[in-house]
Amino acid sequence: MESFDIKDFLDKKVAAYNRPSFIANDPICIPHLFQDKQNIEIMGFFASILAWGQRKTIINKCKELIERMNGNPYDFILHHQDADLKQLLGFKHRTFNDTDLLYFVSFFKFHYQQFDSLEDAFLLAQDQYQEEYAIEIALDNFKEYFFSLPDFPLRTKKHLSSPKQKSTCKRINMFLRWMVRSDENGVDFGIWKRIAPKDLICPLDLHVERVARKFHLISSEKVNWKTALELTANLRLLDANDPVKYDFALFGLGVEKEM
Repeated sequence: MESFDIKDFLDKKVAAYNRPSFIANDPICIPHLFQDKQNIEIMGFFASILAWGQRKTIINKCKELIERMNGNPYDFILHHQDADLKQLLGFKHRTFNDTDLLYFVSFFKFHYQQFDSLEDAFLLAQDQYQEEYAIEIALDNFKEYFFSLPDFPLRTKKHLSSPKQKSTCKRINMFLRWMVRSDENGVDFGIWKRIAPKDLICPLDLHVERVARKFHLISSEKVNWKTALELTANLRLLDANDPVKYDFALFGLGVEKEM
């Protein structure tokens, strides 16, 4: 296949999957329940971190979490009393439990007491004179910042990956796509303006990996951070300004087993 043919085919698949009908059955429907930036960020983050297993279960668990936080996670996080935290006890999804949840809540409270947006947490490492956004440094620093509170539980660290661990950072990259990418279709939010879509890394899960290999967009046998970089570099050849839009095509083809 010529690369032009691949581009043409994948562009059509992006158009087919990147539409409002995609939202309802995907974890991205969770932040779409809110209008305000902070709740979109918080529940977008939870939905991406809890994105293991069946999409229906992930969505139900996130809705349970919203309920436990009185329907307004941002308000709950900022203004809860210690007694209110009892509402979170017993929450569990796969290996994520209430110990992890309580720490996430304390981190968010710490962060939002200083900043208006979670975007700032991904910009702490950036040199203001630097033209390019250094995403690898940003993700490593985000993890460090996230676990900078003195009382973080060791077990919770496994829920947040970083390039330093050679992880593909699938969940965080998915979250960043939701917050940063912007188009007229309204699936991704595009509420963060200080990070550019061109600097994002494509989320790499089993579906995406399988389809990407068929198109020779990945040559590495391993699946790690470098694999995610290789995939994204090849997607930039198809669209330099918005490479991760092809996540819709690769993921959609994988899930629908079209290949």
